Amino acid sequence: MNERPQRITLDDWDRRYAELSAAGLCESAYGGPLRRHVDDGDRRLLRLRMDNSPAALRLWNFLLTEEQRLQQAKADGQKIVGTMKDLGTVPVMAYSLPNVVAFYPDGAWWIPCVMEQSAGLLAIADSLGIDDSFCPVRAMLGALVNEAHFPVPGLLTCSVGAVCDDVSAIAQRIADLGFPVFWWEVPHRRPPEPGEPAVRLPGGFVAPASQVAVVRAELQRVREALQSFAGQPLTDEALAAGIDRANQVRRLLGELRQLTFTARACPMPALEMLIAEMLALHFCSDQQETIGVLEDLLTETRARVDAGQGVLAADAVRVFWVNPVADLRVMNLLEDVGGRICGTEYLFCHALDPIPDDLPPIEALARMVLADPMVGSSAERAERICTDAKRFGCEAVVISRIPGASHCAVEGTVIGRIVRERLGLPFVEIEVPPLTDAMEPTIRTRLEALVETARGRRDQRRGTSGEGSGVGRPGGGGHHG
Repeated sequence: MNERPQRITLDDWDRRYAELSAAGLCESAYGGPLRRHVDDGDRRLLRLRMDNSPAALRLWNFLLTEEQRLQQAKADGQKIVGTMKDLGTVPVMAYSLPNVVAFYPDGAWWIPCVMEQSAGLLAIADSLGIDDSFCPVRAMLGALVNEAHFPVPGLLTCSVGAVCDDVSAIAQRIADLGFPVFWWEVPHRRPPEPGEPAVRLPGGFVAPASQVAVVRAELQRVREALQSFAGQPLTDEALAAGIDRANQVRRLLGELRQLTFTARACPMPALEMLIAEMLALHFCSDQQETIGVLEDLLTETRARVDAGQGVLAADAVRVFWVNPVADLRVMNLLEDVGGRICGTEYLFCHALDPIPDDLPPIEALARMVLADPMVGSSAERAERICTDAKRFGCEAVVISRIPGASHCAVEGTVIGRIVRERLGLPFVEIEVPPLTDAMEPTIRTRLEALVETARGRRDQRRGTSGEGSGVGRPGGGGHHG
């Protein structure tokens, strides 16, 4: 059954699910009504507005059943790998082995939001000396200790060096508690010296060839650890096949983002797009199903674009969003005040870039590691943000600070200054805790002010040019915001 695309409440989804079921809805084994997740403790669903398509239903059910998938994988005798901090590299290696499932324990940082603090994970972290001066990713410490949300992995890996200090400290606390951790190091990406051999990385950054060699050696150590754990070799052929599958996910996401961010009317809401991008990191514990979920979303988005349908007003302000939100509801808030997401940098844009398939696999993966925007300078990260914001015709930038996160202390100022100097766009920094209910009026007001500033700038430019040309047009043509 087709309905006009819109964002709907969970109560609306009860009716919508009944209608879809009566019309012969075909679902995956993990399918079912969204309401059941509230009974399992995911109470934040009661405060969200979600897309009303069957594709979005599949996406939400896929996301909210990952814990069961991991428990079933363990029961089936599969090897479980937890890949802390690394974003988008070690899981590609792990899923190249047929008997291994990889996931990010760091993903527990959303549990306090989704379960509205009822899981008590942050309280457990507090009791273990990791208090709210740390990033909300400290929830993974509580999740590993109480074992209520995912099985304890048989192998825990963690990248250290040029990574978030919070994750490094929390991972060390995890090791102190008796959970063995396999550490591997990532150097801080630096500009090559004059005349020094250099390598261009996916996404456009450049690194010295010597740094790529260091990471290549570290990934070889990871490879050996995975082989030992899985009890079978991880050959170059297997890695190449794993890279091909990962690239299939990245290609689907690339097309989905391009369609959504450039369509005249927004065809897919910010919340679903955020979750879709997150799937690239570890495939929500099922790589093949991730591909199916993204294919459904892409089919739905194409159909809406072809029909000229959207979920928001056609004149919504085109916003570039920096950093993921700890509280999913904030993505709704932006749309409620007249904005739409038309560009993102959620700390892992390198996990969306295609992995080179014309290089030896470990070399290609080493380059992906160094393409991580977080292992270089904030100024380099800002340059990529500016490039993408211009490409998608964004009219404003939101920098979402993560409370307690070490990297958020000064990077927002650096990024905001470069955005202003390079693009002249208005921007705002907001801090988003796991639950924003008490702060919602303030956050709403600040987002409203940003949207109105962008609208005023749009009107001023239209008045100057005598028409709306160029305003909100990706790449300088094709579209009004």
